Parts: sequence; C-alpha cells; structure tokens
Amino acid sequence: MPDPGTGEQLLHTAHQLIVENDDIANTLELPRLASRLDVIREICRHLSPYQAGERPIVGATVIAKDLTIDSLAIMDMVMELEDSFDVSIPMNVVAEIHTVDQLADTILDLRAKR
Repeated sequence: MPDPGTGEQLLHTAHQLIVENDDIANTLELPRLASRLDVIREICRHLSPYQAGERPIVGATVIAKDLTIDSLAIMDMVMELEDSFDVSIPMNVVAEIHTVDQLADTILDLRAKR
C-alpha cells in the first residue's frame, strides 16, 4: 500500500514546478492559429497612433487615406506585422492592400498556406 504522504508530496512538487515556471509560458511562443480578431486587433494597435480625430479604426478603414500615416510608416508597420505573424507579404501584394480588412485577410491567407 502506498505511503499516504506520497500523493501530497507529488502534488506539492507539481505545484512548485508550476509556480517556479509560471512566467516561462509568457516567453514561449506556442504555435497557434491567429483568429481574424487577433489580427485586426494587432493591426489596429499599430495604426492607433495615426488615427484621425475620434473616428475609429475599423475593417473598412482605408489605411493611406483615412489615417495620418505616410508610406514609410506603412512599410514599417507591415514589416512588424510580418514578424508578429511569421509571414512575408510580397511587395506587389502590399501595393494592392488598401483597407484594414484586406491587410487582415492577406495575413490570414499567408498563415494558412504555411
């Protein structure tokens, strides 16, 4: 018959391992599929400094027209999004992206092809 303290000791050890390694989960990138909402939130986060007035950034927002962002900042943002979502958006495709929705769709399509 097992020692009754063994279960408690194992539980305590497991709890201690979880507590000691709790912030490791924050540094590990576990592969997961980004939802459309995740992608749009990240795009909006990058675009928020360029928001014009009180008008919200939505899927139909035309990036170069409705925001106070220049082409260099757009390219920087695209590169950061590429890094965030581990994709590479070809330059000819970037030139055809006008709205937040189109950018999100492009990122999601490229992730799905990986």
